[in-house]
Amino acid sequence: VGQHGNKKTVTHGEVPRVVGLLLAMALMNVFLYFCLSQFFVSPRQSTEGLRLCPYGHFRMEQMRNCSPWLSCDELRTEVRQLKRVGEGAVKRVFLSEWKERKVALSRLTSLEMEDDFIHGLRMLKALQSKHVVTLLGYCEEDKTILTEYHPLGSLIHLEETLNLSKYQRVNTWQHRLRLAVDYVAIINYLHRSPLGTLVMCDSNDLPKTLSQYLLTSNFSIVANDLDALPLVNHSAGIFVKCGHRELHGDFVAPEQLWPHGEHMPFHDDLMPSYDEKIDIWKVPDVFSFLLGHVEGSDMVRFHLFDIHKACKSQAPKDRPTAQEVLDTYQKVLQSLGDAVSSQTREML
Repeated sequence: VGQHGNKKTVTHGEVPRVVGLLLAMALMNVFLYFCLSQFFVSPRQSTEGLRLCPYGHFRMEQMRNCSPWLSCDELRTEVRQLKRVGEGAVKRVFLSEWKERKVALSRLTSLEMEDDFIHGLRMLKALQSKHVVTLLGYCEEDKTILTEYHPLGSLIHLEETLNLSKYQRVNTWQHRLRLAVDYVAIINYLHRSPLGTLVMCDSNDLPKTLSQYLLTSNFSIVANDLDALPLVNHSAGIFVKCGHRELHGDFVAPEQLWPHGEHMPFHDDLMPSYDEKIDIWKVPDVFSFLLGHVEGSDMVRFHLFDIHKACKSQAPKDRPTAQEVLDTYQKVLQSLGDAVSSQTREML
């Protein structure tokens, strides 16, 4: 007893228990590994294939084939208007139903805004892509446009949406940074569009800017309001002015502010025009809203400090292009995602 009294012996009953515990821990690690792998890979399902329809056609989810844009007759007889869900200066938007699908029907608010309405429709038709809300049909005679309905609404509601318990899993810096990537990808698409360089003019403050975009159920962003997209043509010396009123505040680019001082009253004819770099000036402010203040957001801001500083250059020519901002965002998303994923796996 003297020599062996301190040794613990393992009984036959305890062996399976120890093995069972080790096996349970191993299984838990494997489970965690796959869960976290899924977490760091976007849960988005690609909608790329849904939008590959020939010009003049559309396809929504659960639709097997592309359908031609709905005509005036079809809009009048097949679309049932349910309730008003939004209103701007140009359009009233109604939640509606078409073949048991929820859709958005937009109607012109007043004849004074008809030019803007027709311009917006022309842009919608020409710019159909993964970056723009899906056009389902239109009737110029009735001044109506039918588009895909996105129940989460405009980007203005992002915070309240992410605060809902059902969306807590996507309230992370990874998913928020992907939204910022989407936003800059849309700006880049407009700057390099099939029609030429288009400027997002309905963006004189943050709420107005956010109201131009919709948050999809897939947690991506699409441009929705294209009523104010003037064209810049550098080689032809064509530049733009966003409206005919004096603009104020830090959100708009410096070149959008009245340059002749308080002593001279604002006069539109004396206001210089500008180019697409006004969109770049606004990127850091929109980014800050999209990223919010979740865990890890300070790390992301640190990595994007330099590109955002460049976006806020006083001289438009010193600001990066939308493509350069997009490349930087994608690199940071990739590198930070890889770093966090690798740290997690080391812990396991």
